[in-house]
Amino acid sequence: METEVKLTKLASCAGCGAKVGAGTLVHLLEGFRTHSDPRLLVGFDKSDDASVYYLDENTALVQTTDFFPPIVDDPFLYGQIAAANAISDVYAMGGEPKLALNIMCIPEAMTADMVQELLRGGYDKAYEAGVIITGGHTIHGAEPIYGLAVSGFVHPGRILTNSGAKPGDVLILTKPLGVGVLTTAAKAGLVSGDVMARIYRQMATLNKTARDIMVKYRVHSCTDVTGFALLGHSFEMAQGSNCTVHIQSRSVPFHPEAWELADMGFLPAGAYRNRDYAEAGVTVRNGVSRTMQDLLYDPQTSGGLLMAVDAADADACLRELQDAIPSAAAVGYVTEREENWIILE
Repeated sequence: METEVKLTKLASCAGCGAKVGAGTLVHLLEGFRTHSDPRLLVGFDKSDDASVYYLDENTALVQTTDFFPPIVDDPFLYGQIAAANAISDVYAMGGEPKLALNIMCIPEAMTADMVQELLRGGYDKAYEAGVIITGGHTIHGAEPIYGLAVSGFVHPGRILTNSGAKPGDVLILTKPLGVGVLTTAAKAGLVSGDVMARIYRQMATLNKTARDIMVKYRVHSCTDVTGFALLGHSFEMAQGSNCTVHIQSRSVPFHPEAWELADMGFLPAGAYRNRDYAEAGVTVRNGVSRTMQDLLYDPQTSGGLLMAVDAADADACLRELQDAIPSAAAVGYVTEREENWIILE
């Protein structure tokens, strides 16, 4: 859809790169009074993708919310990407999303047609996921914002968190990196339309297939790789699991066009925040280049799942994932706690 108003020009930041830094969030949440409830199975204490609340012996409620400023100018595509990104948090917990509420902020520059297209994109992706949008809340504001509050369900004994990784696990990532670098460089006209079309397709792709395959195997931990980048989310997994995560940089999938652009310095602001947050917890071995490190700190929008799979199931799980998602790759492994949380090699 062609529009006179460029959505990305209305926003000061874009996509998951707009996330407040993880280190900042830790301090902002300190010291608050909160209720305790034995039915709350997953809260915010481990920086997980969603909360989980026990309902009965077969059912737990999964709740999450995610929203961000536009990362594309096409409002329909923006709606698709934002919805896919929000729904992904439920998949990362091993759950099935069922209900959602729209969250939207509309600036004066957006026409009614643009707003309707944005919502149509969100509804389209929710329908693909089997999710019913039951309402929402919309306000006027200076910048466009769209996302969803999503509810889903999971068996209480099959919850996947970002704190369950075990020594010996194999780490599998399902989508290639480089989205933040490429969308940043695209603003300067340095990325071809064909490459950006590939990036847009990736961001609009649900993690449903990855989740449906993952739950067939012994997966001990999972998170989706979004605004805190592969290293930031791996850092949270390592700390939550009290293990060391080894990232094998030569095995990490990334869009090849992102390498040269990262080397030229086209990095989103979120990449610097991610480095500030996680760098002290990362030991770099074997001369991993600064450019490769930058890609590993690059914030992703609607990124793939990062799962810690039992070594006995890893090969079979990876084969089935690659049959459906060719970009899926084994990117590392988990060990007992070593000298640092992450070993980049």
